Amino acid sequence: MNGSRVLAGVSALAAVALLGACAGSPSSAPSSGPKRVVAAIYPYEWLARQIGGDRVTVEGLLPPGGEAHDLELTPQQVADVTTRGDLIIYESAFQAAVDNAVGQGTRGRALDTRTLVQNLDTTETAAGHDLETPTSAHDHAADPHVWLDPTNMVTMATAVRDELVALDPAGTDSYRANTDTVTAELKALDGDYSAGLATCERRGFVTSHEAFGYLAQRYNLQQISIRGLDATVEPTAARIAEVQDLAKREGITTIFYETAVSPAVSRSIAQDVGLRTDVLDPLEARPTDTSRGADYLGVMRANLQSLRTANGCR
Repeated sequence: MNGSRVLAGVSALAAVALLGACAGSPSSAPSSGPKRVVAAIYPYEWLARQIGGDRVTVEGLLPPGGEAHDLELTPQQVADVTTRGDLIIYESAFQAAVDNAVGQGTRGRALDTRTLVQNLDTTETAAGHDLETPTSAHDHAADPHVWLDPTNMVTMATAVRDELVALDPAGTDSYRANTDTVTAELKALDGDYSAGLATCERRGFVTSHEAFGYLAQRYNLQQISIRGLDATVEPTAARIAEVQDLAKREGITTIFYETAVSPAVSRSIAQDVGLRTDVLDPLEARPTDTSRGADYLGVMRANLQSLRTANGCR
């Protein structure tokens, strides 16, 4: 995380006191109306909307098409996290600006999704393939993209339900029914992935950055990443050459890129070795190209179809 992002976060935090003074103390009056949920990234925003229904309002901190690793919060957003939100859903050690805001203390409840699932420490071997190994919940090297395994989303759905029930006991029946619905949808998605990727000509796939470790582990795939966990850090020339060599040796047909990251490197690698390119969306932000799905489920199914085509699955 570069110094300018840290300074921006500190500046935003410093401005919150002024905003709070203008708005008054939110804890001084009883809460009424829908509960206010603040979600750091789109998958958590989607979950909160599905489970909360019309009993919540949901504010996403990451704009549509944004890059999660590079998020900087405005003073208004910092105030949303610290003083206005009834429930904050985030993942620690992923977005420094969000960690800084939560670290100042929150009026509402804070749900850290990193504590809910077994995290993966993603490293590369000399051959360039990713290895996923369980790591502690607070290991900063852990892959943060927990939502790309639908079974993790099932776990998180239950946690979001429980937080909303604690905040709004009158809505318990609604939250439970909505959670049952979204859980069934997520389990169906998991079944589609398991069946759709069971029999393929190849297990490897090349990604723009190292975002798909959870998906690869769940469905017995082998991720080959051009960049590391932080999509904003450009690959070295040596890494590009290594990926090109791996693509040839593994029989790769497609180099995947993301809409939130420049496709230039992926397209250059594909052109040099005569391969095609396609989108594989890590779903950090709300989709802007709805032709590939308008929500979490839709984009995940588009990703599945892209993987099936690239890997020759039957």
